Amino acid sequence: MQSEGAHTAHMLIVTPKDGESGEQLLARFTKMVQRDGILREVKRRRHFISNHEQERLVKQKAARKRARAARKAAERAARQR
Repeated sequence: MQSEGAHTAHMLIVTPKDGESGEQLLARFTKMVQRDGILREVKRRRHFISNHEQERLVKQKAARKRARAARKAAERAARQR
């Protein structure tokens, strides 16, 4: 059984279909990479971030989201008057 922080390897295999050009194969591969979030994961792991720093960033993001929601609610209320 893997722990919460265990790393898993991603391996995409794209086999060419009949009559599929190289460009189409590459486009399909790129779409699969985007869908699976492989590049996002690589960028996230590029630099070490301690657990405390991660918690701090999550709290900052939540505060920004609350502020944005409050601003939008105020704009909606101002438009209805």
